[in-house]
Amino acid sequence: MKSASKPLVTIHDQEFEILEEDHQFKYQKELTKHFDLLDADFDQNTINEIVLWKVNRYARPKRELISIINTIKKSDEVIDVNKTKTILNGLLQTPGIQLAMASTILRFKNPFLYQIIDQRVYRILYEGKRLKLPDHSSEKNRADQIDLFIKYLYDLKLTCINFKISFEKADRILYMADKRVNKNHKLINY
Repeated sequence: MKSASKPLVTIHDQEFEILEEDHQFKYQKELTKHFDLLDADFDQNTINEIVLWKVNRYARPKRELISIINTIKKSDEVIDVNKTKTILNGLLQTPGIQLAMASTILRFKNPFLYQIIDQRVYRILYEGKRLKLPDHSSEKNRADQIDLFIKYLYDLKLTCINFKISFEKADRILYMADKRVNKNHKLINY
């Protein structure tokens, strides 16, 4: 038997009051301050930042990490696994970035080396398995996720060879194939 939940309190309730702690807005503190002080024309980047602020997905990687990411060139033909692990470790320590987002960043840096890992491609690639990632706050969990991603890239390359599809388009092709063939199977958290 479900217990009755407490009724919703509104400003119209006699016991409602504003407390001092209500004046302490702590949401996305640094970015909120930036927007509060902003007195300039908006451009697309400003709109994008506001959207990311609203959905609490604004990520601000360290400058050093961005510099390392920028050493990856679209012309690179061989993955530097150590550099990739360093980048992924840094990205996974950045608030707002999880493995799917980290893989997306790398994919747009060089699609010939990296592809996006997501539930659809993962489940079509690995029979009977679902992409479930542990919290990446611990060093061990980050290392496990990084190893999973490196293995995923290797397995994806083999799949591309077997199905004669280009690696740089594999995430998109397999994503669409999964939508078609598994449309009646729910994804996690969707």
